[in-house]
Amino acid sequence: MQDRSWTVLSILDWGTEYFKQKEVRNPRFSIEWLLSHVLEVKRLELYLLFERPLHSTELEHLRPMVQRRGKHEPLQYITGKVDFFGIELSVASGVLIPRPETEELVEYILASHDKDAPKKLIDIGTGSGCIALAIKKERPNWEVWATDLSESALRVAQQNGNEIGLQVHWFQDNVFAPELLRHHPELAHSYDILVSNPPYILKEEWEALDREVREFEPEEALFCCSTHRMYSALVEHARSLLLPHHSQMYFEVHEQYANEVQNISKDYGFTAETRHDLAGKDRFVTSTLSSS
Repeated sequence: MQDRSWTVLSILDWGTEYFKQKEVRNPRFSIEWLLSHVLEVKRLELYLLFERPLHSTELEHLRPMVQRRGKHEPLQYITGKVDFFGIELSVASGVLIPRPETEELVEYILASHDKDAPKKLIDIGTGSGCIALAIKKERPNWEVWATDLSESALRVAQQNGNEIGLQVHWFQDNVFAPELLRHHPELAHSYDILVSNPPYILKEEWEALDREVREFEPEEALFCCSTHRMYSALVEHARSLLLPHHSQMYFEVHEQYANEVQNISKDYGFTAETRHDLAGKDRFVTSTLSSS
């Protein structure tokens, strides 16, 4: 991006070609995302501003972002923001970027429960807080708790809650050695709903991942050593948290291991079923605890 007179259109054209040369995924979308962030306009509004010149301060702001994107850094980390279920969340390099599939999970939970009936929900492995905050926004009469092993992720989640003005109870916890009930024994068997989008990619799949994911997103939020170990810990924890009758679990899962997660849930006394995402993949396991 050499010194010259730049307009919105010339930046879009130049950026698209630059990112193509760098083999960046979605090159046109990438420059649109960055430029709309710098100019503080919606992405589609750029197409009404083709002849608008960019000021030197705007170019100075844009230039390092383009360089970072050229190294395949995710757009969400560059701008520090992501839209999720109608809310803008902050994300940082130590926090998993929320996916569209997780929005589908939120939509399914909301559609499965009467909005006028108060519920108590806990989100295990909350990351940016996306699930907990999206549900709290849509169901303000629900009591929402959220836990994560990562202290830095919880800071981001709590910051997001404060910025949006939503009250969620945050707690640092490890699903393999949970401490929540030791600190809050009154929470035992008190939740109607447990939801989790845990690390579910096996480490042997590392090479097959997109470079943006492999090189930039936190390994602890992506990978598990065993599907059985991860989801068994979650379901066992759920048994101590959920009400003994007609409570529900909602898991996001690896499409290749949905049946395994379904069987784990059944082994712990849940009825369970697998649901597809919009791409037709086995992405969610939903379970109901119908007896103690």
